[in-house]
Order: sequence, then structure tokens, then C-alpha cells
Amino acid sequence: MKQLIIDRFDGTYAICEDKDRAFFAIELGELPANTRVGDVLMISDDGELRVDAEETERRRSRIAEKQRRLLNQ
Repeated sequence: MKQLIIDRFDGTYAICEDKDRAFFAIELGELPANTRVGDVLMISDDGELRVDAEETERRRSRIAEKQRRLLNQ
């Protein structure tokens, strides 16, 4: 199973990044409904895409905490 993070949307593609900082373009029509920038996508061995809501929330919380600490210094 592979994990990607949606970095941005560009035209009809979602530009995603993996743990090695490699980028991939996925057509918007292939994404699960209501997918947003910052979502964590899991790609199964058979190519099925799903959003990992738990990991997405964990990442968003960690980023928000880092921003809070940075801005309050």
C-alpha cells in the first residue's frame, strides 16, 4: 500500500507527493469524492484510492500545532 499527500490541484489533476518527495499527477475523476488539498491518500496494491481520514486529521493537527508555536514565540 502506498501513501500520498495531495499537495495541490492543477487543472484536471491532483498533484500528490509521496514520502520520498516524488510527485505524481492523478486525474481528479479518479479521486474519492470531496477530496481536499492536504488529504492523505492510500493506494492499495490493486490501485484503489481512499482518503485516510485519521492520518489526514493527525497531520493537520500536527501542522496547526507547529504554526501555533511558531507564531506565539
